[in-house]
This record gives sequence, C-alpha cells and structure tokens, in this order.
Amino acid sequence: QLQLVESGGGLVQPGGSLRLSCVASGVTLDSYGLGWFRQAPGKEREGVVCISSSGDTTTHVDSVKGRFIISRDNAKNSVYLQMNNLKPEDTAVYYCAAQRLGASPYVCYSSASEYYDWGQGTQVIVSS
Repeated sequence: QLQLVESGGGLVQPGGSLRLSCVASGVTLDSYGLGWFRQAPGKEREGVVCISSSGDTTTHVDSVKGRFIISRDNAKNSVYLQMNNLKPEDTAVYYCAAQRLGASPYVCYSSASEYYDWGQGTQVIVSS
C-alpha cells in the first residue's frame, strides 16, 4: 500500500522560501503522476502544482506560477515543492498526493478527484 509522508513546513516571513518534501513507501512512484495540494482554513482544497509520471509535464495554478517549482526524484521515491517569494495567502496545510494509475505518462491533473493516495499534510504559515 502506498503511503506518503510530507515534511518541510513551518513559519516563514513574506518573501521567504521553503522546500517541502514528500517521501513514499510501500510502492515505487515511477508510474504515478504526483501533485501538491493545499487547504487554507475555511477554504476548499486547491491543486497547486502537479507533475506527470514521465516528469515532462507540470501544471501550476496561476497564483503560484513563477514562484513554486515541483520536482521528482524516482530514485529517492520522492517529490518536492520549492516555494519561493512566499506570500501570506500561501498559508495553508500542504498535501502531496499520487494520481490514479492508468493516466497518460505525459499528463497530470489539478483536480483532487484524480488522486487516490494522500499524505497527512504539512503546515505552512507565511507571516511577519
């Protein structure tokens, strides 16, 4: 069974950076598209960025374009989220998730309904 564990969250000042990590166990991630989602208090879970299983395709929500970078390291069974120039509105619990199998290796989805396995989340707070 696939298990995902996030780390790297914390408190950071506006304009700062954080790098989130997500390590998988139980299953290798090679065949999975992967995504990062976030949920702020009182808001719905939002797809932030995803990467296809091939690594060739990434998709970002407009609010993080140019600031957030997703990467994957299949040898380490991990996916990462580099977050730069953080803003208070980035404050949320961040989750990594594995996309359903069977999708094209060159496609990833921003909809949570396409993801079947989720981590427990890591809190990111952007505040001065």
